[in-house]
Amino acid sequence: MPQKIQIRLASHRVSTSVAVNQRYPKIFTPGEVITSQNEFMRGHGTYEENSDLKASVAGVRQQVNNLISIRPLKSRYNGEVGDVVVGRITEVQQKRWKVATNSRLDSVLLLSSVNLPGGELRRRSAEDEHMMRQYLQEGDLISAEVQSVYSDGSLSLHTRSFKYGKLSQGVLVKVFPSLIKRSKTHFHNLPIGASVILGNNGFIWICPIINNSEDGASGFIQNLEEVVPRQDRETIGRIRNCILSLSQSKMMLYDTSILYAYEESLKYTVPELLVQEAMVDVAILTQQRLCMLEDT
Repeated sequence: MPQKIQIRLASHRVSTSVAVNQRYPKIFTPGEVITSQNEFMRGHGTYEENSDLKASVAGVRQQVNNLISIRPLKSRYNGEVGDVVVGRITEVQQKRWKVATNSRLDSVLLLSSVNLPGGELRRRSAEDEHMMRQYLQEGDLISAEVQSVYSDGSLSLHTRSFKYGKLSQGVLVKVFPSLIKRSKTHFHNLPIGASVILGNNGFIWICPIINNSEDGASGFIQNLEEVVPRQDRETIGRIRNCILSLSQSKMMLYDTSILYAYEESLKYTVPELLVQEAMVDVAILTQQRLCMLEDT
């Protein structure tokens, strides 16, 4: 069948600056006044001018007590202990794997920081070291937790919980880390028939419903032989396009915003969600529903 091709002039482009008008979160631009009160301290991404505290980068305001800083929208991921991350294995070394996690330096996953097949807790032997490539090899995607931060800023990861490990069939979406809202859990089984892992590093994994039960779990099972039903694949594709719509408009990504965007996108087909007008429409309608939720 012939494919429809969308061609537009520069004058017909649609503005995607939805987040400028929304109440949450407020995005500050360089030179914009954050506050005029003198009792606040200046943090990263800010400067003082004429007794006003102004933003030096474009980003979201963060406040800890009296310290105000601006977290840039476009920046590398700076990990913190306890963060959930999605990463890709880039290299197999002696007793460790190198993992790309959207940070300045590759993260490290030690052989002693993973659950081996069978789930037994024991000292790692030379045989385990020789079989490392059978567990995880270059190109594999994993979910993990930040265990510690080294002095050079690189991260040490672990997958000792059964909810972490190798990721099998699904779709990876990359967004700015600043758009991921921090919450108690970043693993969501959405009621629309798909699971989402919102990595604090800006990598989002969308896949069929995840069963986190420990029965038969090892952290290395992929089940690539299983056929994902067409309905599940369409759901995953729609969620992906909804996330792209929200991230294009610089809206925060969490389970509620993704779910609202999915519901507002049902009037479009999955391919139509890649058209600029449809992406902005979904973002605006999602923003309105989130504002109504805050008011109640």
